Amino acid sequence: MDVAAHITGTVWKIEKQAGNTVVAGDVLVILESMKMEMPVEAPASGKVREVRCKEGEAVQEGQILIVLE
Repeated sequence: MDVAAHITGTVWKIEKQAGNTVVAGDVLVILESMKMEMPVEAPASGKVREVRCKEGEAVQEGQILIVLE
């Protein structure tokens, strides 16, 4: 399951890494946009298979940030 950015912004902090188990609602990544922090949450429980972003990276709305299995 792909988890995408819901806004255009900058990756401020990555909360979960590959191999971490998550439950629905866990914060995966925190994006910063216009001086506001916006959490990207897990839509379902699972395990982080891949992190496709880096802290400080600019991302576009719809860009895949995390892949869950």
